[in-house]
Amino acid sequence: MDASALKGRRIIVGVGGGIAAYKACELVRELGRAGAEVRVAMTEAARQFVTPLTFQALVGHPPLTDYFDPAQEGNFGHLDLARWGELYVVAPATADLIAKIRAGFGGDAVTTSLLAFKGPVVLAPAMNVAMWENARTQENVESLLKEARFSTVGPGAGMLACGDVGSGRLADVGAIVSAVVARLGGGPLTGKTVLVTAGPTREYLDPVRFISNPSTGKMGLALAHEARALGAKVTVVLGPVGAVDRTGLEVVDVVSAEDMAREVLSRVETADAFIATAAVSDWRPETRAPQKVKKGEGPENLKLVRTPDVLLEASRKVAGRAKRPVLVGFAAETERVVEHAREKLERKELDAIVANDVTAEGAGFGTDTNRVTVISRSGPDRVLQGSKRAVAGEILSLLLVSPRG
Repeated sequence: MDASALKGRRIIVGVGGGIAAYKACELVRELGRAGAEVRVAMTEAARQFVTPLTFQALVGHPPLTDYFDPAQEGNFGHLDLARWGELYVVAPATADLIAKIRAGFGGDAVTTSLLAFKGPVVLAPAMNVAMWENARTQENVESLLKEARFSTVGPGAGMLACGDVGSGRLADVGAIVSAVVARLGGGPLTGKTVLVTAGPTREYLDPVRFISNPSTGKMGLALAHEARALGAKVTVVLGPVGAVDRTGLEVVDVVSAEDMAREVLSRVETADAFIATAAVSDWRPETRAPQKVKKGEGPENLKLVRTPDVLLEASRKVAGRAKRPVLVGFAAETERVVEHAREKLERKELDAIVANDVTAEGAGFGTDTNRVTVISRSGPDRVLQGSKRAVAGEILSLLLVSPRG
């Protein structure tokens, strides 16, 4: 994400009344750090979670909270605010606020200023999973998205403030900033198509047992969302990982290595870049039983055969073509990490490979952070560390936005 694109841009942040309202403080701070001019509007419910004084201290201007207040309307009222802004972010966009926006209500500082606003609007939903999955909420969101000026970012999935698990978390602040960048400027990958694989594959022995690995797809999805924020059209061939944020992505769900190979090979020739982060199972049972296999007496043997090497087959398919996609692999290793990764780079004829020690603290499967070494055919190796979203942005900057060599 190139946040410098926000320098001097005028952004309104509308804060809804949910527990995630405190994260709006970090959002306005990050937008300001990127050089944007920021103004804030708050619903009455939002004021129960965060004080207006907090936002005034962060952006240097009092937020719009009461359109019946003569002082506020005379100084920076809802109509003036709507005329001033280039883009409106609603974060958190609660179920109640989304419903009111769709219906065209104007009963608070956020909805009145939105009614008068004519530019692009980014909604960052945040609510309990049951509220998010409610048919009325989904209908409201779908209706708003039919207007080209509306887009969404998130919600994320995981543990919610109430203790429930599922979709409903406010998107990461970095993801919201990236969405703002994408809406205000095309981004350096505009017009490009990026194909990503993410997550594990499962190779079934019978209907209830399979060979797999602990991959959660977090790194691949971070790359996909960051590429989308940079303007690319992104397709993710995704193994079984459960509920994830699919906003702005074309997601093709697969289960086995054969499934993944089929979907990748049908798309790789038209991609500008193929980033293979998926942890593809290397073996599958030679046969799959139609029913659950029962335990027998004594030792038992399981005969395995190799699965398709998705990245190698993709590399061979595009080899020698005049318009060949940039090929980026990932190597999850436990020893001699760089050595093994470099061998894979050469054997599969890749442009670059990203290697990481999955046994290291703060790296590998299931974590929200990563530490990787980026190896390419030109230039020195680069070690990157931080949140997976931040690492994803640096990888894309190195290999796609400003490629070395």
